[in-house]
Formats: sequence, C-alpha cells, structure tokens
Amino acid sequence: MSNTNLNNHDAIMRKFDLESNTRIWTGRAKLFVKIISSLFSLFFIYATLFSVALPEVRLTRFIAFIIILGFIHYPVRKNHLRENHIPLYDIVLMVVGASSFLYFSFNALEIIKMTTRIQPLHVFIAIMGLLVLFELARRCVGLPILCVSSVLLIYAFFNQLSYGSSGIFQVLRSIAYKLFYTTNGVIGTPINVCYTYIVLFIIFGAFIERTGIAKFFISFANKIAGSSSGGPAKVAVISSALCGMVSGSSVGNTVTTGSITIPMMKETGYDPEFSGAVEASASTGGQIMPPIMGAAAFLMSEYMGISYYEVALKAILPAVLYFAGIFISVHLEAKRLGLKGVVPSTLSTWRRLFSKSFLLLPLVLLVLLVSSGLRTMQYSASVSILAAIIVGFLNKEERLTFKKIIEALEAGAKGAITVAVACSIAGIIAGCITITGLASVMINGIVRLAANAKILGLLLTMISCIILGMGVPTTANYCIMASTTAPILIYMGIPQVAAHFFVFYFGIVADITPPVALAAYAGSAIAKGNPMKTGIKATRLAIAAFIVPFIFAYNPSLLLIGNITFFKVAQMFITSLLGIFGISSALGGYVFRNNNVIERIIYAVGGLILIIPDTLTDIIGLIMLSCVFAYDYYVVKKRPQ
Repeated sequence: MSNTNLNNHDAIMRKFDLESNTRIWTGRAKLFVKIISSLFSLFFIYATLFSVALPEVRLTRFIAFIIILGFIHYPVRKNHLRENHIPLYDIVLMVVGASSFLYFSFNALEIIKMTTRIQPLHVFIAIMGLLVLFELARRCVGLPILCVSSVLLIYAFFNQLSYGSSGIFQVLRSIAYKLFYTTNGVIGTPINVCYTYIVLFIIFGAFIERTGIAKFFISFANKIAGSSSGGPAKVAVISSALCGMVSGSSVGNTVTTGSITIPMMKETGYDPEFSGAVEASASTGGQIMPPIMGAAAFLMSEYMGISYYEVALKAILPAVLYFAGIFISVHLEAKRLGLKGVVPSTLSTWRRLFSKSFLLLPLVLLVLLVSSGLRTMQYSASVSILAAIIVGFLNKEERLTFKKIIEALEAGAKGAITVAVACSIAGIIAGCITITGLASVMINGIVRLAANAKILGLLLTMISCIILGMGVPTTANYCIMASTTAPILIYMGIPQVAAHFFVFYFGIVADITPPVALAAYAGSAIAKGNPMKTGIKATRLAIAAFIVPFIFAYNPSLLLIGNITFFKVAQMFITSLLGIFGISSALGGYVFRNNNVIERIIYAVGGLILIIPDTLTDIIGLIMLSCVFAYDYYVVKKRPQ
C-alpha cells in the first residue's frame, strides 16, 4: 500500500472510528509506549492463564492498567494532537483513575466485609474512579454510550432517593457500593468476559492480521467470484465476511478491506454510493459471522448460559442468509448495469492459493480446541496465538519478524482499551437497571403498547436496539441489548437464544442505518460518495439483517432450537432464502429486466409470504415468485435479439 493510501486510510479511520483518534508518539517516546503496551499484553496472557485471585482483585487491576494505557493513547479531543505530548491534566486523571481501582484491589477483602457500611472515603474513591472511567469512555468509545449510562445513573439516584427516608449521602453510598465495589456494576459480567476471553482473542486477531491472512482472504474471494459479473463487489462481500469476523470492528473492516475492494468496484462500473454501501454492509455482517463473530460470541455464551461452540453453531444459518441477501443484490445490480468481472488471467491460481492455505491453521486450530471442550477458552486462545506466530514465520512473503510480534502485542493492548472501557460502562448500565428494576418497567411499557400483537412488540424492540446501538462498539452494544431489550422479548414468550440473537442483530445494523451509520460513512469517504445515500443503499443491501431476526423470532428452528429435523431446517432455510431473493429483487427493481411497479410488488409480497414459517404460506409465496419470475424470463426471451 502506498504512503498516500496509508495516509488516506489513517485519515478516514480517525474521522469515523474513535479507536483511531490516538496520540502521536515518535522516537524514544514511541518505543516506550510500544514496550509498555507489549508488556501489558504479555502480562495479561500470563494473568488470564494462571491468576487465581478474587474477581474484585483481578478485574480492578485490569481496569486500572486499561486506564493508564487509555490516557497514554487517547487525547481529550481528536484535534488536540501534539507529537510526544501528554498534558498534566491527563496525567492527573490517569493517576486518580488508576489509583481508585488499585485501592479497591489492595483492600478488596476489607471493603467486601463492610458491604453498604463503606466510609465516606470509599464513596469518594468510587466516584473519582467512575468519573475518570466516564471521561475515558467519552474519548475512546463515544458519547452515545455515555449518554445512556449518565441518564441511567441520574435515574438510579432519584429512583433510590424516592424510596424510603434515606438521605442523599446514604443513597450515594448505596449506589457507589453497588456499582463500584460489587460484581454487579463496573466489574460485572461484561468486564469479566472481556478479561477472561475477549482481550485474548483481540491479541489473537492482531497476530492473525500480521500473518497476511487478509490478503489470502481477498485472493481467495477473487478466485471464487472475481471473474463473474460485477465480480469485485462479490469479492468485497466474501472477503469482508471472512476478515470482519476476526477484526471485531465494522468501521475498521470497512476501511481495511474497502481500501482494496471499493476502487475495484468503481473501476468495474458501480457508482460510488453503491460501492461504499456494499463494503459497509458486508463489513458490518462480519460481526455476525461465526466462528469469531467479532468476539461478541463469548459475551453471548456468558449471558445465555450456553457454550461458545453452541453460539457459533446457531449463528451459521442466519449469517449465510444475511450474506446471501447482499450477494443477490450485488449480482442483480451487476446484471442491470451489464458489468463484467476481473480478467481471469490476473487472478491467483488454485495451486498458489493452496500453497498459502496454511495461513488458516491458527483459525482451524482455535475452532477445534474450542469445540472439543477439552481445554479452557484461555488455553485455546493462547495456543492459537502461538500457532499464529509459527505460521507467520512460515509465510515467506510476509514473514512475521520480531518487530511484527511486538507490533501485534502493542495492537492487542491498544485494541483492548476500547473494548474494556465499553464493557465497564456496560456493566454500570446493567447495574443501574438492576438497582432500579428498570427492566420490568420497560417490559411492561412495551408489552402494554404491543398488547397481544407480537409483531408490534418485535418492531418496538427493533427500534430501541437501533437507537441504543448507534455509534457503540459491538461488544458493548450487545451488553446493552442483553441487559435492556432481550428481557422484553423473553417476557413475550420468545426463547432466550432467539431473543438474544434478535437484539444482537439489530444492535449491529446501527452501524449502517442512518443517521449514525459510521461504517457506511467510512465506506463513502473511501468511495468519495454521498454519505447519506451510501447509508440508505447499505440499509437496502442489508435488508436480510432486518428480516432474518423476525424469522427466528417466530420460528427458532433457524437457530437450531427445539424439536428440529434436517428436512424442517432445510425447508425453512430454502424458503427464507427465496423470500430474501424476492425482497431483494423488489428493492432493486431488476431480475432479467427492469421491472414495473406491479411486478416489484408481487416479488416483495411473495418474498414476505415465503419468510412466514408455514407450509401453506411457503406454497403461496413460491407460486407468486415462480409466476412473476417465469413471466420476467418469458418477456426477455420474446424480445428480438
């Protein structure tokens, strides 16, 4: 990649991805930061594998180190960037924040015994720690999650004040204890999962990226679909699905793979908005692509009480439907525009691709170790990191040097900051909901609005998820949804797994749904297109993401839940796929020719009817699609050549 492309890449990431708005370190300062970050990753791998300390000790020390790294990397504002400079107030905040959590860590047993009888000093320390954490969240995660957590904190304070005759200090002490000093707040389930699993997999992803696997994925996708009609767009769909499941960032994946695929799409003949939309929708879908699923699979496993292997297995069919929907839309658009593919002679040979297939070994090893259940997740991730290092050494074209190993460790530590801070804030959100009983209030409100209409309840929950998910990273996004909206669906009678997948999907699509469609806006910046139009087209391309959750909400068999048979699952999958084809055709307005309004309506209605899980509706929908499809084909064949 040329220096110009690298500069463009960095500029777009800084604009649309808060994780990239970091301080600029050079020379000895850069070396010092690199060493500190690398040591954090190494210490973390060791601590995760061997530490037997209490959660109150392990997690508070982890957050303290994250705060130190966070203020080293993230300035107060993205335009406050001076080379090799960290202002005094940031050093003060770093020391105050880290000291607050370390104080709890070193005095954990004593404070645990005190329970709600903690002293004013403990309340002050808790408030300082939370305020510093909030400031770091503002810098590296963004305002949306901060607004949600702040509103809930204020609500929790007044809610507790309104109950009983407790004074202001007593309420403050109670909230500080519950949110700071117990495992139901900042050191709750999200940060525990982050510490136990997610950071290791972030480090694993950093090593995987440096083995050259992204180029392999793109070459592989090119070989499969590059020479077909509109090939580069199909390459973007396949490669983004493969790269996105490892990267864990919709924006990061859009910029990384998009810097290669978007120019190729534009050269083929796609307009800038469509090119950016394809990459954004496919990159966002990487978060739902098993087996890694952007690390959210580990959180889902914890919240739902099932194994990681089960989560990944249940995610396969919905993910295939999602990407099939994008692939169909891309193909129909290419046919409509009469676009060609890449010249076959320029593509890698199967022999060359096979010679590079060893790059997949760390991923294959990870899946085998995790699915076998013979070892812990931490052990499996650590062994897979070692495998990635070995594979990197074997790759002659992009050999993994000592410098790259240090870079991977540094990138892992840096990537952990945002996720850990987001998970900490998500723990506060969950804690506030628990303290106030807000979940039951939300459940009663939506159930009352929906009455007996399940579809209305699902639609209201969908809207809530999209709003709450705007601008929030994947992991924190799911934590918020699991705490706030999933219980609503479970109360309505939807199975737990289906409810969690439903809210996860709609939290993710916030990255491509205007007005806060960060992945779509990043794609438009690379394509030099209109951001809002790109967001609208990305939403249309990802229509499957808006349909599939309703399928498994009404028929959980798609998630392999309940009394299932191969025939039942196959029937539902095929009819759902045909339904998505019908809706995509209606939205695109083209199958064999440009369709009129009536034909598009028939495609849409037939597609929607096919999606309804019932044999009768499947037959009706199939007849409707078959008739309009056959008529479409007949009209084209009757035209004079």
